[in-house]
Amino acid sequence: MAEDILPLLGINLLPNDDDSSDSNSGSNEEESDMEQEVEDTDGKKKKKEPDRSISFDSSLPVSHTYLGTDLEEIHGRTILEDELELELPLVTLPGTILVPGHIIPLYSHNQHEVAMLKSVVDSRDKTFGVIASRFDDNYHQLFAGVGTTAEIYSVKNEMDDASGISTITILAQGRQRFELKSYKRTITGVLMGKVKILPDAVLKNDLLEGARPPLHCKLCCQNDNDEDFKVAMDRQGRIISCVKMKPKSKINRFSPAYFTWWPPWVYKMYDKDHLMKRIKTELQKWDDTLSSDKMPNDATKLSYWVTQNVPLDDNLKLHLLSINSAEQRLRCALNIICKCSVLCCRDCNQQISEMPNVFSMSVSGPLSAYVNPGGHVHETVTVHHATNLNLVGRPSTEHSWFPGYAWTIAQCKRCSNHMGWKFTTKRKDLSPQKFWGLCRSSLVPGIADPDQKGQTDWIPVM
Repeated sequence: MAEDILPLLGINLLPNDDDSSDSNSGSNEEESDMEQEVEDTDGKKKKKEPDRSISFDSSLPVSHTYLGTDLEEIHGRTILEDELELELPLVTLPGTILVPGHIIPLYSHNQHEVAMLKSVVDSRDKTFGVIASRFDDNYHQLFAGVGTTAEIYSVKNEMDDASGISTITILAQGRQRFELKSYKRTITGVLMGKVKILPDAVLKNDLLEGARPPLHCKLCCQNDNDEDFKVAMDRQGRIISCVKMKPKSKINRFSPAYFTWWPPWVYKMYDKDHLMKRIKTELQKWDDTLSSDKMPNDATKLSYWVTQNVPLDDNLKLHLLSINSAEQRLRCALNIICKCSVLCCRDCNQQISEMPNVFSMSVSGPLSAYVNPGGHVHETVTVHHATNLNLVGRPSTEHSWFPGYAWTIAQCKRCSNHMGWKFTTKRKDLSPQKFWGLCRSSLVPGIADPDQKGQTDWIPVM
């Protein structure tokens, strides 16, 4: 069983002689993934744009069908009171940070943890806590000061008849943020924590409501960047011309700021509609197929969606999770998005991919959590292209997180750090034909150095 788990972990593996062609293909992958040059009708060379169409059913990854289709559904929803202090059983996950509204799969064969999760399933609220953990230089385990409650909504209990070992598979959804006040271990080794539910501060919908004259309500535009277009069409309804018209009024909803001590740009910094529009615009620069309707329209939900789906390291992600205001969370995320342009190896800073390569293979977004047969949870971001990676072993479809695709382990070419997997389709009707799933815990975001032409030198995002 251990040999079956090792390939998914990507550790302690060396390619054998038969796999040498696959393991060395990483250097060739960089060439094959690069944009090809082709000659047009005039004999001039131009870059061939890669095919980024997606025919894959994006609802499959979020349903975690690789865990089986026989999970028992549990109905109900538990919302705890803000600032409530209570004791919860905790699950610690290295390299994984649960965000409210997002799904986490768990598979465990540790008998103490199995017993704890079974007791949570039998409880009234079916809620436990999830916190990130890491080890310091002295190999002491450290816990994050902020975590997220998780409510179980699907479960499967199994027992191996030969060994008598029980296993449990669950799907849980993040609900609310909490602050870890203290913790202790029971005699069975289960971690119990005293936590405080963290509320979100809510700002006024209209920060300039008291400063707006009644006349402005009739004249101002709905949005600060409203544009009027005059369109001419033929009888078949086809657009012949489109002319941009001058705005009818120079007054917008931020104009009343001139009656206050602060200019309009100050109020825009805390206006949730303006922040949401800017966030979505910046994200669409990365992934042009990411339409606005695929992202939440509520400020709080969007702030959590961005926290989950932007590939950040643990420190940045925990910082966003600890902010107690949706507007402030969006402002901080926007600052990071505008600065971040590349993804690099956490251990050696080798550039692995660029932000415009990030795309969504799942309806939940480009970054989701998946679990392997060993019980290890990996937060994985999907990208079209990756460089400076070596492949180890042969492709396998066993326990594939993306049905119809085979995975191959990918390691950093410079330091051999496990970076994720390359996924290749086994069906000609599926697109993309190949993509990469990179572990968030193996990446750090950075800013490409223009003097180095986007090579390996980068500046950390602070």
